[in-house]
Amino acid sequence: MIVREKPTVADLFTALRGSVLPQIWRALLALVLLTVLLVLLDHWLKVLPHLEGTAVTVFGIGLSLFLGFRNNAAYDRWWEARKLWGGLLADLRAFAREVEVFVPDVALRHAMLRQSLGFLHAHRMSLRKMTADPAAPAETQAVLHDPLPACAAMDRLNAMLAEAYRAGTVDGYGARSLTARLGQISLQQAGCERIANSPLPFVYSLLIYRTTYLYCLLLPLVLAGPAGWMTPLIVGIVAYVFLGLAEVTEELSHPFATTANGLPLSAICRAAEISLAPHLGEVPPAPLKPVDYYLS
Repeated sequence: MIVREKPTVADLFTALRGSVLPQIWRALLALVLLTVLLVLLDHWLKVLPHLEGTAVTVFGIGLSLFLGFRNNAAYDRWWEARKLWGGLLADLRAFAREVEVFVPDVALRHAMLRQSLGFLHAHRMSLRKMTADPAAPAETQAVLHDPLPACAAMDRLNAMLAEAYRAGTVDGYGARSLTARLGQISLQQAGCERIANSPLPFVYSLLIYRTTYLYCLLLPLVLAGPAGWMTPLIVGIVAYVFLGLAEVTEELSHPFATTANGLPLSAICRAAEISLAPHLGEVPPAPLKPVDYYLS
């Protein structure tokens, strides 16, 4: 996720990190060059049909509305994913406090807390489709061979609690409270997996990009007469707006990816490590900082 303040006037012309321009510049260049060719043909050979602007205006309004609808759908996915990860962080903090109350055995308490962090990292790696991460804790490394590493980590944590309950280390009320907390964590996990495994329908992307290119290719037929040599510039600006918004919605619809608009899952995992460090009797690690404005 890009973390930076409101862009300055200089940033408007120079900032590339966090911009969609690196993703769409080839398409923009192709459209501008094609427009230049069409304007040249119209200037030299007078072979281009000149369309009325009304039809293309209505087309543009419809395209804008559809882009707005898709942007709302994509942002809803992004925001729901952020709320779910915020819930996971809150639940892990509450779990640490409850373990402090209900689990008197220090070694078991620390093992359960470390296992909960192992689950969080395994969940992060699963959502990002990562098969290896040297920075992940040992509890995560131990379950990476499993088809569902996050579930395997949660099962190990549940097994610790079940064994402690049977051994009498944790009483019935404590076991019930901690089990309820694990159930809440599992609900947050399932919500994230639902978003990751149910992308926006492909037909949305196909229709958006097809109609955007079609609209940009029709614009020269409308603007070549009244705008003349300014037509390539106008087409480039319009294409930047529509293709840029389409690319932004594409990134927002995949909130767990490591793109510029993806959620900072590693930073949230580090926040959990910082929160649980006092319960483990450890020095909290430093928060993750953005690198070139990017927070992973």
